[in-house]
Amino acid sequence: MLKKGLAVLAIVGIMAAPALALDAATSTQEKAVQVQGTQPGTTNSSANLGLALAFALGVAALGGAFSQSNAIAKAVDAVARQPEAGARIQGMMIIGLALIETLVIYVLLICFVWGGKII
Repeated sequence: MLKKGLAVLAIVGIMAAPALALDAATSTQEKAVQVQGTQPGTTNSSANLGLALAFALGVAALGGAFSQSNAIAKAVDAVARQPEAGARIQGMMIIGLALIETLVIYVLLICFVWGGKII
């Protein structure tokens, strides 16, 4: 279990790295804005948006992976109990897996759409 947790943490860290790289660019932009005479308390929220998108995609991928593994485990258990219903259970499992994966793809699509607003 510890290895899985470390793997998930590493994946989330890798996905958040581009958003963290934006901090240097935003601080330079903030200094330029402050020099031009705007309020010193204003900040650029693009770095926060990048972190939120990376976190959302990581959570969606993690939730999708856990729910898919749970669905497959339940389907295998059901087929082990009633082998004659294996084809029907397999069909329902594939439809369920497709719906679960669709939710993760929706989050990826949202990340692409909102990711254009980071720059």
